[in-house]
Amino acid sequence: MRLLHTSDWHVGRTFHGRDLLAEQESVLGGLADLVADAGVDTVVVAGDIYDRAVPAAEAVQVCTRVLARIRAAGAEIVITPGNHDSAARLGAFSDFAAAGGLHLRTRTAELDRPVVLHDEHGPVALYGIPYLEPEPARHALAVPDAKGHAGVLTEAMRRVRADLAERAGGTRSVVLAHAFVTGGAACDSERTIAVGGVEHVPLSVFDGVDYVALGHLHGPQRLAEHVRYSGSPLAYSFSEVNHHKSVWLVDLDADGLGAVERHELPVPRRLATLRGRLDDLLLDGEHERLVDHYLSVELTDPVRPTDPLRRLQERFPHAVHLVWSPESTAPRLKYTEAVRGRSDQEMAHDFVADCRGEAPSKRERRLLDEALVAVGREEG
Repeated sequence: MRLLHTSDWHVGRTFHGRDLLAEQESVLGGLADLVADAGVDTVVVAGDIYDRAVPAAEAVQVCTRVLARIRAAGAEIVITPGNHDSAARLGAFSDFAAAGGLHLRTRTAELDRPVVLHDEHGPVALYGIPYLEPEPARHALAVPDAKGHAGVLTEAMRRVRADLAERAGGTRSVVLAHAFVTGGAACDSERTIAVGGVEHVPLSVFDGVDYVALGHLHGPQRLAEHVRYSGSPLAYSFSEVNHHKSVWLVDLDADGLGAVERHELPVPRRLATLRGRLDDLLLDGEHERLVDHYLSVELTDPVRPTDPLRRLQERFPHAVHLVWSPESTAPRLKYTEAVRGRSDQEMAHDFVADCRGEAPSKRERRLLDEALVAVGREEG
């Protein structure tokens, strides 16, 4: 059996205010072509299908079209929810969907009831472990003393292994889970799942199965030969600028895990970062290659430029993020040192100068002084 492991679609997410639905549908819809070309039997999605628990209608429509294309290409689909999804909403009509080849494993109490598919070597049991919020999961799994994510996932995997032990010899196993496993590398676009400061789950929790398809972390990575993150299919923050977005093609043979192959996905619009003074960035011909990239720009002008993002977008229409970090050799004072012996007027003038990079004009100083006097009069 050949599996395609993907996760963290986050359909409906924007990128610094830019709509991504068209890009998401293009990349995710292309998985159907991969299913057909690579002979994929089953597509597994390890959580965060949507970016919100209540997705917009347009996001649902995109997801519906993508899943329909994948199913029409010939693959069964197994999905479990992540921390961004609503398990109850995602699992609605799951019994009916399963009849059409879409298996939604969303119920915590049923995580040890696998989807069982068959190939020429016999049965393959696919267990979907929904994202387990520790407090409700402790009660749903009847383990009141379980601590954090590690505790509830340990119980979940105990139940999976117990069910697997009762099945006929030769049953191969795949687990879908949405968690932060120790050794994984995080990035800025993932919502924290820390509870009481602890979010990591030991890798050993997932011992005893043939393959573990993980979701939550957005960079593709291998924690063990049989335990991997596929990562998100698109970049959702500039911290992912060096990611090579991909999916895993997983082959199960008669003895279990056979081989795993990485397949890189197309990039609708690349990311880049720029640093320098505004005029230099607008005039330097070396940056022409970045005109079609999403850009994060760090401006180093000593004085904050007027309307810098609009000016940048005249040359770089996809500049979406801007910070001002003036180059300065002056030491930064502690707050107590900065205000010691200074009047309210002096501190207001210095605040404007610090925010903008140059001192306020005479007119601005007069307006600040008049405002402070007015405030003092009202307080008096």
